[in-house]
Amino acid sequence: MTGTLTSAIRNVYHSSAKHSVAIALGSNLGDRFANIETALRLIEQPDQLLTDVAANTVSVVDTSFMYETAPMYVTDQPRFANCACLVETNMEPWILLKLLKRIETTVGRVPSIQNGPRAVDLDIILYDNEIVDTRAESLRDTLDGLANELVVPHPRMAEREFVLRPLADMIPEFVHPVHKKSIRTLLGDVIRQSNVDFPMLKVTPFADYPITETRQLPDTHQVPSMGRYWTTHCSSDIQRPTKVRLMATLNATPDSFSDGSVNNTLSAALIYSAASVRAGADIIDIGGYSTRPGAAFVSPQEECQRVVPVIQAIRSHEDQDVSSALISIDTFRWEVAEAAVLAGANCINDVYSFTGPEYPLAQSSEKHLLKMREVARKLAVPVILMHSRGDAGSNKDYSQYKGGVLEGVRVELGEKVEAIIKGKGGVRRWFVIVDPGIGFSKTVEANCALLREASSMTANTPVNPLAGYPRLVGSSRKSFLGAILERPDADGTYKGRKTEPKEREWATAATVACAIQQGASVVRVHDVQDMRDVVTVASAIWSYP
Repeated sequence: MTGTLTSAIRNVYHSSAKHSVAIALGSNLGDRFANIETALRLIEQPDQLLTDVAANTVSVVDTSFMYETAPMYVTDQPRFANCACLVETNMEPWILLKLLKRIETTVGRVPSIQNGPRAVDLDIILYDNEIVDTRAESLRDTLDGLANELVVPHPRMAEREFVLRPLADMIPEFVHPVHKKSIRTLLGDVIRQSNVDFPMLKVTPFADYPITETRQLPDTHQVPSMGRYWTTHCSSDIQRPTKVRLMATLNATPDSFSDGSVNNTLSAALIYSAASVRAGADIIDIGGYSTRPGAAFVSPQEECQRVVPVIQAIRSHEDQDVSSALISIDTFRWEVAEAAVLAGANCINDVYSFTGPEYPLAQSSEKHLLKMREVARKLAVPVILMHSRGDAGSNKDYSQYKGGVLEGVRVELGEKVEAIIKGKGGVRRWFVIVDPGIGFSKTVEANCALLREASSMTANTPVNPLAGYPRLVGSSRKSFLGAILERPDADGTYKGRKTEPKEREWATAATVACAIQQGASVVRVHDVQDMRDVVTVASAIWSYP
């Protein structure tokens, strides 16, 4: 099924819409990211806000990354969250504009000064290739008289990086019908002329679970608050985070390769979690099903019974730093992901990137992806999507990657990511973090190559489906490190040594330093205290703030 996932998803959600529209979204008041998520959900429910409009006449089919930006024009106001989406619709532009204005009011926008603060702002940027201007003829070559009128393409988009950069995430080669330049070219022009004190940052927002405050709109699934977020610099070179994040690995299993049966009791899991947070962990990754070769089958019910009580106990911890810690659920099952998030997890970490353990990909992979995508979209949480070739316990397919391992990972993982974010029902692009899958379906040499050149995996090249995504690297204690440590040195004076997973912390440190040099946003580790030191020093060397 390789090469067909995206088309299969599109067939499931076939659209007869006549028009493709780009909409810009911004917010700098209240819960910015939740405001934007609410607006996006309302865009797909026009019948809730307009009379004589049928349901399903607007579909969001792609989203950009999310950005934090400095205010423009009126600078004495909070920073904005900005993004864009592509929609398919049968609505004429003035009806769509009416819908967007209703959404602004519903979400909480109130009258303010021009370019001033707002709970949400929605603008039609592009409508097919059409040029629309409802102003008087005498005003059409000016920037006057824009209030309560419709001008498409948006007349100021060519000067706004916060509009062009999100568009470039989705349609970089689209040619502006007035300026006759591609979006990529227009963005380059703006960047060359830019001189701002606060450059745009790419944002990964985290939803707060369990939900304690209700923000329920009629016939709209509840949108969680999103007060916490991670940021990454925008760069044409190596894309570096503003801070490298440490993910602590908590295996609530009796048979994990590294620490099976160590933290699989509730008291031990809490001790590890508290110690990890105090040592500087930014997020705790909890798994209840080992991915090691030969691991015993665990039912979804048993997996939930392993992880949900741990999550609930962390959320009830007496130390506020521990109880408020970000949590990810390491699972490939939608039932477990949903139960874990509703119990208090903030992120889904899936070693199969939503397609399940089947390899090569089959029809069951498509069904699995659709259900995982539906759950992730509904919950509005970040998802970590890892490259692998099926079940590590039964499939050791190390066959040659076409074009080399880096290109192979880009193509194979990129196909899944595209199917997950695009089309009706897709996950927002800003929620995706990618993982090259160190130690999964790769030779020792391939793992080393991925670590050595990891930045090229997400490089901003025109044909890279993974361009711009934040990266997680999980190399801690992996067996390929043991294989390297067993090798004699070049002249044979050192014979190498066999190691248990717990004896590979120094080897892990080398890979963590390499990951940071290559611009990883997150490193997944077992020993948080020692790896925090590695992250701190390596970040200083590679010029992080």
